[in-house]
Amino acid sequence: MAVDATGLSGSIVLAAEDPAALAAFYGALLEVKPEPGLRGSHWRVPWRAGGWLEIYAPSRSRPQHRQQGRLALCLQRPADGRGAVAVLNDWITASLELGASLLEPPRPESFGAEAWLVDPEGNRLLLLVLP
Repeated sequence: MAVDATGLSGSIVLAAEDPAALAAFYGALLEVKPEPGLRGSHWRVPWRAGGWLEIYAPSRSRPQHRQQGRLALCLQRPADGRGAVAVLNDWITASLELGASLLEPPRPESFGAEAWLVDPEGNRLLLLVLP
């Protein structure tokens, strides 16, 4: 876990109906192994940029409703010799096989190539391949 000199650390938190399944989805996309969290309804996925992606089942007394918003996870990887769009298309295919849905088709941009998806629980997800 990334911790600065003051002892502060950071993570990204997602509420999920099925935390284990969503952790497996993001673990596969990030090519890391999810770890059990503090209890059975909590999973942690190492975030290569530092910290964790924390996935948990919300309390029954304080449910978290699914919602569409402007916040999204952005996963990035570099292009290889095939180019950004080819790498992105392969990544999209793998994401769809894992249960994601495509929101917007891939498109080249000045900064690389991107595509918008939703994960298996309906959270927005941006896949970005840098040149």
